Amino acid sequence: MLEKYLNNRLYTLYFIPFLLGLLSVFSFQPFNLSIINFFSLPLFFFIIIFIKKKSKSTYRKKPYKKNLFIFGTLFGFGFYLGGIHWITNSLTFDENFKILIPFSLFLIPIFLSLFFSLTVLVVGPFLSFNLSSILILSGGLALSDYLRAKILTGFPWNLWAYSFSWSEEIIQILNISGLFAFNLITITIFMLPAIFFFKITLAKKLFYISIVPITLFAFYIYGNYSINQNQKKLNKIEKKYNIKVVSPNFQLEYGLNLDDIKSRAEKLIRYSDPDKNLKTLFIWPEGVFSGYDFFEIQHLKKIFSKNFSSNHFILFGVNRFDEKVNGTYNSLVVVNNRFEILQEYKKQKLVPFGEFLPFEKLLNKFGFKKITEGHGSFLKGNNFDLLKVGELKITPLICYEIIFTELLQQNDKNSNLIINISEDGWFGNSIGPYQHFAKSIYRAIENNSFLVRSANKGITAIINNKGQILRKLNPKETGNIELELPLLKSNNKNKNDLIFFVLLITYILTFYLNRKRNDKK
Repeated sequence: MLEKYLNNRLYTLYFIPFLLGLLSVFSFQPFNLSIINFFSLPLFFFIIIFIKKKSKSTYRKKPYKKNLFIFGTLFGFGFYLGGIHWITNSLTFDENFKILIPFSLFLIPIFLSLFFSLTVLVVGPFLSFNLSSILILSGGLALSDYLRAKILTGFPWNLWAYSFSWSEEIIQILNISGLFAFNLITITIFMLPAIFFFKITLAKKLFYISIVPITLFAFYIYGNYSINQNQKKLNKIEKKYNIKVVSPNFQLEYGLNLDDIKSRAEKLIRYSDPDKNLKTLFIWPEGVFSGYDFFEIQHLKKIFSKNFSSNHFILFGVNRFDEKVNGTYNSLVVVNNRFEILQEYKKQKLVPFGEFLPFEKLLNKFGFKKITEGHGSFLKGNNFDLLKVGELKITPLICYEIIFTELLQQNDKNSNLIINISEDGWFGNSIGPYQHFAKSIYRAIENNSFLVRSANKGITAIINNKGQILRKLNPKETGNIELELPLLKSNNKNKNDLIFFVLLITYILTFYLNRKRNDKK
């Protein structure tokens, strides 16, 4: 029966890879069905070899490399269509952009699928039913994920490593290995059941497949030990700082007037419920003042001074116009009760089309602008100094900057808190907020730091340095969460991708030496 479907070019090159890619999305948040990848990736491996062998007969009208390219593209299209279809929701807030929804639903996944199709095209011709082929395909996929994270503005969303976001223990190895090395190991683990397709003895198959549970069990044991030791360490920390994180659950709206902004500020203060005698850092999300510049909301000074005291600091996202460069930044600021800016961070990783318009001068002529309010693109920040509030040394990240490991690898080793503010209203009622939040867990572990996330219409949470969620508000919840944050000092932060490249080179050399040995036979 299977042979019948695989000999059908339409099924093998189009329908099956699209379905496999689509199903793989269920391994990520909020579904967490990691087991799916133990079937989808081995089948992905098997069909590549099947296409290579059958192209000279069943598909003889077309070169097999073209067939490999089509297969990889359709797998990638299913993977990205299912994984990031929520992007189109951001086009529904402005009537002028709705016409672009069909194009973005198709073109963005097709473009990103090239990372799969080019990998299959390059690696596919060398694959056979042997262990070294599993290694080289795993390495190829991991390298394509690495390049996807770096090329142009980078988009390291839904790496295979995020399939284990549900297990705090398994992913503790991130602090040592880094994201991309763990991603390579994860792909290899998922791919290993392809051994059942090999023409080797059952004993050998069972021996090789035992690598999967042994590796996962070893990671779990290490992770469990690391978490337990960490808790003992945290219990000994006496210095703490009170933080209160707010989730206002505001509707994402354009064109608010100043009275609307004042009403929002009053609600934020009410949700914050400040105690004038308690030294506290209040954390509000990105976008709470809906496109207004900080200079334009100075009428809020009175309600800030009335409700907050000198013991209070308030952190939130706001636009900041800079006269020197005649442009606006998407900024994160820390203000006191007199509404004076004490600290500021300017966003460095801007969202293409969302916060800046590529080829802006050309596209402006056709009436295009960035999706967020205002016509001009935001300017890109270039500073990454720690924000200091009392004894807190904060690494700030705005919105989807949380997905970029290199921002934290560049981070000062003295940082003791990561703060991520976001406006997740752009995702709508989709899987987007859950996928976005999962990245926060990984950044906390990699950096061995507490992480606080305030997300309007998203998941607001306080996460400890081992990725454990201590407090949490779900996307549609309104209110605050509070914690006396231990001031953890740690130098155990992942700072580079060296282990990834060592593993990748090892995979390549293993494949090369094995192929050379087989050629001599």
